[in-house]
Amino acid sequence: MINAAIVGMGRWGRILVDSVSGGSEVLRFVAGATRTPSKAAGYAAEKGLRLHATYGELLADGGVDAVVLASPHTAHFDQIVAAAEAGKHVYCEKPFCLTAADARKALDALRAKGLRAAIGHNRRFSPNAAALKRMIDAGELGDMIQIEGNFSADMTGYTGEWRDDRDESPAGGMTSLGIHAVDMLINLFGSIRSVQAASRRVAIPLGIDDATAALVDFEGGQLGYLGTVTATGPLWQIRAFGTRGWGEIVGHNRLTVQRTDGAAETKTWEGYDYPGMATVAGALEAFARDCEGGDPFPVTPEQIHHGTAVLEAIVESAETGRRMPVAR
Repeated sequence: MINAAIVGMGRWGRILVDSVSGGSEVLRFVAGATRTPSKAAGYAAEKGLRLHATYGELLADGGVDAVVLASPHTAHFDQIVAAAEAGKHVYCEKPFCLTAADARKALDALRAKGLRAAIGHNRRFSPNAAALKRMIDAGELGDMIQIEGNFSADMTGYTGEWRDDRDESPAGGMTSLGIHAVDMLINLFGSIRSVQAASRRVAIPLGIDDATAALVDFEGGQLGYLGTVTATGPLWQIRAFGTRGWGEIVGHNRLTVQRTDGAAETKTWEGYDYPGMATVAGALEAFARDCEGGDPFPVTPEQIHHGTAVLEAIVESAETGRRMPVAR
């Protein structure tokens, strides 16, 4: 059993805790810390969490094996390095860091201490995403040609909060939303060579962009594009095209396949309505098993670094208007 501490106890931090509160056999939350402890005191008491006044105090808690970071993006690097120094495994919500250089340093700090790193890409644990990956890997869709992805939502409710800050949310929703699509493109099609992106504020009342799009060039020669809108209804969609047909996932629970011979099928799974609590729990439990010497977490350290590098290239391309290579 891994004893974990939650860092950041806002909406998503509480979803992380709640996802395993039903009685996970491999991970339990025992402590927490947040920027304003008074706002989380009642929740911590309800969940039986030791609420620490500071992150440093939490890291000194000998009853904590691992930290789960649901904190502002700009805090991740320092928090990961400090956790490594304190001997704690780290599960970090995306993005892991905001630059490839910081991600490499943070991953190296954990590796040097024999500690595990994981990232909150819970959509890899959705049954439709797993099914689509199996189809692609088995060659059922033929040779892969192109992939498209979109993760959009209404973020206007974050007005005045930390996500309403261009430093925390460069390239608009790409850091909070689109990074999931970046990871899924890497998961299904492999490494990305370069990106060309555009991002602008069109209508959102926040200080961040609400329309962001990127063209992607894969190492294997395939093409891809992805988008994110931060002032619209929710959408999670990935569609992969091959020489024998295409497969599309929507949400956590729907897979549609259209084959070149005209055959079509749609499959759905029950119990995966947003936010897909089973996928959140699945990611946390995979992290716990990795910490205990079991199967490695499915998003490898190299993929964590690569996803960060792709995000950094998207941000720089959007700012400069140039196609940007992805750092190694």
